[in-house]
Amino acid sequence: MIKKLLLGLLSLIIVLGLGFYIYVQVNWDKQYDIALPELKSSTDSTLIARGQYLVHGPAHCSNCHVGSLEEMIASDAGKPIPLRGGVPFPMGPLGLLYTPNLTPDPTTGIGRYSDGQIFRMMRHAVRPNGIASISLLMPFWNMADDDMVAVVSYLRSMEPIENNVPAAEWSFIGKAVRVFVPSFHPILNPTPPTTAPPMAATIERGEYLARSVANCVGCHTQRDPMTFEATDTEYAGGMEFEPDPALNIAAGEDPDTWTRTPNITPHPLSALSKFKTLDEWKARFRLGRQIKISPMHWGPFSRMSDEDLEALYLYLHSLDPVEKDVGPLMFKKSE
Repeated sequence: MIKKLLLGLLSLIIVLGLGFYIYVQVNWDKQYDIALPELKSSTDSTLIARGQYLVHGPAHCSNCHVGSLEEMIASDAGKPIPLRGGVPFPMGPLGLLYTPNLTPDPTTGIGRYSDGQIFRMMRHAVRPNGIASISLLMPFWNMADDDMVAVVSYLRSMEPIENNVPAAEWSFIGKAVRVFVPSFHPILNPTPPTTAPPMAATIERGEYLARSVANCVGCHTQRDPMTFEATDTEYAGGMEFEPDPALNIAAGEDPDTWTRTPNITPHPLSALSKFKTLDEWKARFRLGRQIKISPMHWGPFSRMSDEDLEALYLYLHSLDPVEKDVGPLMFKKSE
C-alpha cells in the first residue's frame, strides 16, 4: 500500500514537473499585442541636441549600448563610442543578455524599426517583435513624450553602424522568471507627462529625473536578485550587484568583489548626508568615477547640467529619512 502511494506521488510529481516545463517553454517568449504609441521622431536640431544630452547624460544609454567592456569603460570616461551594442550582460542564473545596436543601421540597428516600434519599447517594454523586455533595465515608461521624441530623434541622427548583436541566452530559470514575474512583463498602464518638467532646480524636475530618466530609484532600492522586485524602502539602498569578473578585471579590480548601493535618503547617517551643501554635491558629480567598479553611471552623470544636479539634490532631500545601514559598498561573499 505504501509502495503504491509513493509511486502515485512520484508519478504526480513527474506529471506536474513536466507540465511546468512545457508551460514555461511555450510561454517564455510570449508576444504581446500592444498598440504603438503615436509619437514621431524629428529632424529638428534643437530636439536632437536635447536627445544627445539625455542619451549621454542622465539617461546614460551611452554607457551600456556599446560593443565591449573596454568600450563601456571608455564611454564612461567621456570618449565618443558608437552605440553599436553587443556588450554582454551576465544575469547570473537567468542567462546572458547583449545590448542592442542603437545606431540607425537598416539591417542590424534601429533603422529596421518604425518610430512606433521604438517608442513602444521605451513606453511599454515590448520589443519590436512583440516579446517583453526587462522594464527595469530600461525604465523609461514614464519619460515625457517630448523627451522620448528627443532621444529617438538623436538616435536616428547618428551614423549607422552594422553590428549584428547576438540574441539573449536565457536559462530555463530565466525563462521561468520571465513567465511568472511581473517585472519581466510589459508596462500596461504608464502615466507619462506630455512635456518634461523644465530643466530647473525644482523638486518636480528632480523626481522626474530620479524615477523616469536616471533611474536612481531602480538601483538605490533593495531588490530581489532574481525578480528585481523591491524588498525594502525606495532610495534606502542595499541592492547588491554580483560581480562580472571580466568587467572587474578590465577595470583593474578583483574579479570577486561585489558592490552594494548606498542609502540616499536624507537620514543623518546616509550617503546623502555626507554632502552638506549643494556645491559639495555638484563637485562630487563633476569628479566622475572614483570607484572603478561602482554600478553608478558616474561618467554620464558627471556631464549633467547644474540645474539637473541641483534638482536631484532638492528632491532627495524632500524624501522621508530612512535609517538603514546597508554595510560596506564593496565586499566579498564567503563560500
